[in-house]
Amino acid sequence: MIRRRTFITLLGGAAAWPLAARAQQRLPVIGYLGGYGAAPGNSQSNLAAFRKGLAEIGYAEGRNVAIEYRWVADQNDQLPAMLRDLINRGVAVLAPITSTAAALAAKAATQTIPIFRIGGDPVAAGLVATLNQPGSNITGVTTIGVELGPKRLQVLRELLPAGATIALLSNPSNANAASETREIQAAAQVLGVRLLVLDAASASDLEVAFARIAQQDVAGLLTAADPFVIAQSNQIIALAARRAIPAVYSTRFQYDAGGLIYYGSDSVDGHRVAGTYVGRILNGEKPADLPVQRSTKVELAINLKIAKILGVTIPLSLLGRADEVIE
Repeated sequence: MIRRRTFITLLGGAAAWPLAARAQQRLPVIGYLGGYGAAPGNSQSNLAAFRKGLAEIGYAEGRNVAIEYRWVADQNDQLPAMLRDLINRGVAVLAPITSTAAALAAKAATQTIPIFRIGGDPVAAGLVATLNQPGSNITGVTTIGVELGPKRLQVLRELLPAGATIALLSNPSNANAASETREIQAAAQVLGVRLLVLDAASASDLEVAFARIAQQDVAGLLTAADPFVIAQSNQIIALAARRAIPAVYSTRFQYDAGGLIYYGSDSVDGHRVAGTYVGRILNGEKPADLPVQRSTKVELAINLKIAKILGVTIPLSLLGRADEVIE
């Protein structure tokens, strides 16, 4: 009798194991194509917001949804291989795509798997038909990016003496670089500052750019809203600190990496919205029918610890406008 019971128990366990395995395999899979950072540790705030958005629709990683992570940084040449790998793994949706290059690569890779993208105007990029009716497998959140360049310059100007020289670090290979530079140059004339435009399309270019910064007696640094520049945040922040140059950055990623000031779109809320949309797509809604949301919220964050290290005094007028201050 004991042996028979043992046999039945083992048989039941053997039957249950494939069922558990099949249940695990049935979990829908999200292909998470993270930008800028090379590891999840560099994007904790965005990841937490994405998972929060999923939770709002009833999804929790490991319980009723699985997530396959890939990290792009500035390696756009690896995008096709990353996307093929995710598609071959049978992902149900690709999100959140955070650069135009990644979005275009995803669009080229699949016309059927839903894609959620966070970034600039998707209509101008040729990704969707209209914001209200995307009409394809792509939807997302459109954010304010290069348009904030003059505002970032104004924030930086408040830290510096009149007539100071400010450097703009820009990637000339970016399609938006010329228009962003023109807008910032026009703002520089109005504000009475000298603008030094420095091109950087590779890591070696950064060393050359900062050598010129030292030669030109630059008092402050502005970084363009460019994926390569953003991906090189650690090096840029270290070089700026070495020369005690205050800088204003375009993304929270750069601020979290040790930047002095961040002024830009609220990327955290954009990732939360991505989570809610992905949850709705997993529930059967079509991206073609999900309007692209407009993100108009802009954040100003200041790290006073970094200011102290750089020997920079932040005026009270600027502190009073900040959404976040690290003391």
